[in-house]
Order: sequence, then structure tokens, then C-alpha cells
Amino acid sequence: MRITFCCTGTAPEPWLQGLRAALPGADVSLWSPGAPAADYGVVWAPPQTFIDQQPGLKALFNIGAGVDALLRLRLPPGLAVVRLDDAGMSVQMAEYVCQAVIRHFREFDRAEADMAAGQWAFRKPRQRADFPVGIMGLGVLGSRVAQALQAFDFTVNGWSRSAKPAVGPLAHVRTFAGEEQLPAFLSASRVLVNLLPLTTQTENILNHQTLSQLQPGGYVINVARGAHVVDADLLALLDSGHLAGATLDVFRTEPLPAGHPFWQHPKLTLTPHTSARTLRDESVAQIARKIGALAAGEPLSSLAGVVDVTQGY
Repeated sequence: MRITFCCTGTAPEPWLQGLRAALPGADVSLWSPGAPAADYGVVWAPPQTFIDQQPGLKALFNIGAGVDALLRLRLPPGLAVVRLDDAGMSVQMAEYVCQAVIRHFREFDRAEADMAAGQWAFRKPRQRADFPVGIMGLGVLGSRVAQALQAFDFTVNGWSRSAKPAVGPLAHVRTFAGEEQLPAFLSASRVLVNLLPLTTQTENILNHQTLSQLQPGGYVINVARGAHVVDADLLALLDSGHLAGATLDVFRTEPLPAGHPFWQHPKLTLTPHTSARTLRDESVAQIARKIGALAAGEPLSSLAGVVDVTQGY
């Protein structure tokens, strides 16, 4: 069994060592143009040349949860694409979102500014019921975030492209689905958390029309992809006062260019795409387990994280 590794912007050697240790019978190598044909590819944002020169791949394993960069390539019909379904990312995402929600709700940002200015000030406590949180995207990450927020007694709404059963972490989430229920979801939410996959249908979904439907004083947390947000629309709603602020971890261009208006806006909290980092050891173990299952003859349908390339997630 031959496995080829092609991950842009990733130091390859630790991954190669981990995959070789986890799959001792496999030939694991770093891809370069003209490399021998492989059975499986482990990838992150590979070039089109990689796809073109590996027509016999049985499956591509993406070392992240988002596959938008991969699906922009011309993939052979029938090529299986498998993403990470957790690998330690969901708890990181829950941590990040909870701290952003709590920081806004408790006005810790304003307290920090007061203390930095030498001011000792108190504010009237706000009512938790006045800050319902809406989560866009109810997959593995969204469900884990919903569960974590409920532990702090926040009212949680959830929206997804298709209906999700109200079981497990979503048992106490008010769920909405489809375009027809998006306005009701938005108007029921004051804090909006975006965890949607980036597809042609979801690109620019956070625009003036949708964000205007949030409750007055709304707050936006984007931890999915920068292309979900129309930057100018977000800035306009912040400046108008309809939105109280936003925490952004992802941007249309990364790193965020110098001079972008986000850098200096007083209502924005920015982080450098760090809400949920890929954990190498957990990811290697998950990918190796899935490759081993396929190599042993298990059906693709038995694996978690198989991507429907027609839907984009």
C-alpha cells in the first residue's frame, strides 16, 4: 500500500513519521512531481498537478475539517474525499466560542479598557435571557459548541441547510433548517456564531440583509471562513450601531493585509485563524485508522467524515 503526502504550508516530516509509525506496512512518502502512483493521498490544499498525476487514488484524506480549497480543484469523478471529523478540534472550537460569547455578554472587553485607563467601574449585570445564541452549522463542531454554551445556561438556536434531529447535543437546541427558516433563526438570535462550510451557496451569507435581521445590539463570531462575510456590510452595521461588535478568527485574505479596516475598528476582536488548530497526533491516528479500514475492505460508507462533493461538505 502506497500513501503520498502533499500538504501546502505544512512541515511534512512529523506527519510522515507519524503515518509510518501508525501504518508500518505502508510505503509513505512525500509527493513531488513525477512521483509513483499511490493508493491514498493525505493532503491540504494540494496543487492541481498532484490530482492530475495521481489518477489512481482510491481516496483523499484532508488534514482539516474544511474542504473548500480541495473542492476547487478538478477531481476525478468518484474519487472519495474524507475530512477530519474531530481530531481534537471540537473542544478547541467550543473553548474559543464560549470565551468570545462570555467576554461580550459579561462586558469583559469594556472592563479591560476601563482598567487599562485606570478606571474602577461597575456595570449593571445583563440578563442571560436577552442574549440568545444562534449557531449556523450543526455538524460535529457546531453540535459541540451548542453543548458547551448550554452548560452556561445560554439559550441556543441552531440553523443548518438541512434538518437535524433534536437528539444528543441538540436535544435542547431550537433548530431551524433551510432558506425558508433562516429569517426566523436570525431574528431569534442576538449572538451569531458561524460554523458553516464554505460552498457556493454559503459564500457571502453574512451580508447586510442577513446580519440586519439579528436582534438589535447583535454580535457576530466567525470561526468558519472569511468568505462567508461581506466585509463592507459588517463594517457598516457596526458603525450604524445595529451590531455591537464581532470576533473574527478568519478572513478573506490571510494573513489579514496591513491597512485593512478591520485592524483598527474599535468594535472588533481579531485572532489569527487559531480557533481550532489541527492536532497532528490525533489527526494521524484518525487518518491511519480510516486508511486501514478501507485497506481491509470496509465500505467507504462506514467512515465518518466522508464528503459529499456535490454539497461541498
